[in-house]
Amino acid sequence: MAKHSLKKGSNSWFKRTAASLVMLPVAVVALWMGYPFVDMLALFVGVLLSWEWAQMVPSQKPMVYMGAYLFSLAISLFVVNLYLNAFVIILTSVFVWLKARREEHRNLLTLGVLYISLGLVSLLWLYHDVFSYPPYNFYMTLWFFVMVWAMDVGGLMVGTTLKGPKLAPKISPNKTWSGLLGGILLAMLASAAYLFVLAKLSLVRVDAYTQVFFCVLALIIALVAQVGDLIESAIKRRVGVKDSSHLIPGHGGVFDRIDGLIFAAPFAYWLFQYGIWLFL
Repeated sequence: MAKHSLKKGSNSWFKRTAASLVMLPVAVVALWMGYPFVDMLALFVGVLLSWEWAQMVPSQKPMVYMGAYLFSLAISLFVVNLYLNAFVIILTSVFVWLKARREEHRNLLTLGVLYISLGLVSLLWLYHDVFSYPPYNFYMTLWFFVMVWAMDVGGLMVGTTLKGPKLAPKISPNKTWSGLLGGILLAMLASAAYLFVLAKLSLVRVDAYTQVFFCVLALIIALVAQVGDLIESAIKRRVGVKDSSHLIPGHGGVFDRIDGLIFAAPFAYWLFQYGIWLFL
């Protein structure tokens, strides 16, 4: 039984790593090339997420809800106005809420508007507004991506190896406290290594305080990303599915792979735009 569990964990880690090796170069190239490639990638991912959410949450008219998600997403991505973006997201949420009045999962169908639009537009706000000039926007947005990916990989590697007490057994039986701590530790180490490499290449100036500062940020972002992962697990459990879709053969859906990323993105945007002064 133990050997079977270890083999299953190893296969899961291999699949996640393989998927990351495919998706990572695409994301890195888009971030490096900037506008319009990074915006088009966000839109493409948003289309996949909109389809997944509309299919994952049972409803009578999935294409109507998918259309609503895409409308809110497109306006949010390509109209650079915070107040207009907020208005469109709220308006679309109200539309879905009213449209879904006879649906069993009315709340989840409405949540899809906020989850998809706010998550992806926050990534673009980070890239275009907070880290606004090249190549700084590339380095810092990639740092954020690396933190979330490190949390995911570290949590899986340590959790499947050490096991131990469950983190949230009623939501996601496979997640453990050891995995949480392992993911946080790997994110902090990844942050330190990432900044060290940038400093060695003379791309940024990094002192001891900066390293500690970003390690703390890495810890916070890793925790938020883990919360996002748990929320996705709770949503899937609520609607009775194992994966958000089968778009990635043998591996699940796009939402399964970037749930922590799009959940942490709004928080990261707020943190770097408004909340970072709390640490200074």
